[in-house]
Amino acid sequence: MSVEPREPAGRSMHTMADFIQTTNTKSAVRDLSVPIADITAFDALVQEIIDTNPFDCTSYVDNGVSIDPVVRSQERYDAKIIYENLEAKTIGDVSVQVNSVAAFGTAATHVMDDDTLATTIGGTQSRNTGKDTFSCKLKCHDPSGEVYYVTLSRSKVRISSYADDAIRATVEAWADEQAELS
Repeated sequence: MSVEPREPAGRSMHTMADFIQTTNTKSAVRDLSVPIADITAFDALVQEIIDTNPFDCTSYVDNGVSIDPVVRSQERYDAKIIYENLEAKTIGDVSVQVNSVAAFGTAATHVMDDDTLATTIGGTQSRNTGKDTFSCKLKCHDPSGEVYYVTLSRSKVRISSYADDAIRATVEAWADEQAELS
């Protein structure tokens, strides 16, 4: 006895269309041998890219709005505060995540100044700057018209959404000249 497939209620059985690849984008990552020292060095590096445009990006118009050649697209900064008891044993921690460098310092200071929170946790607060994390995704417009991203974090540099290998070569050549990106 053969069983015929039946249609699910409210749906007709037909062949679904396939997804067709329209672009071939790539990504590449460089792991840093030593993390970027601190938020000040990190932000200076990001701002230098925006100010000096080392990738020779070009401005463009999107929906009638002029866009700079390199812009901050997405940011995340995470400050770490630990709490220790009288024996210097870590008994708690707080992570403050914000989306700007300005908010990073302000938020960390507020948590550090919050003695009520420290009392609630049961310890003394201190910054654990070695565990802070930073990430800034830059949107870049190549002269060819291609839009790609360079994401810097404390421990990596990633190039994403590019098709032309010349973009990777340009970013890599620039990164090779940056002591903090070795």
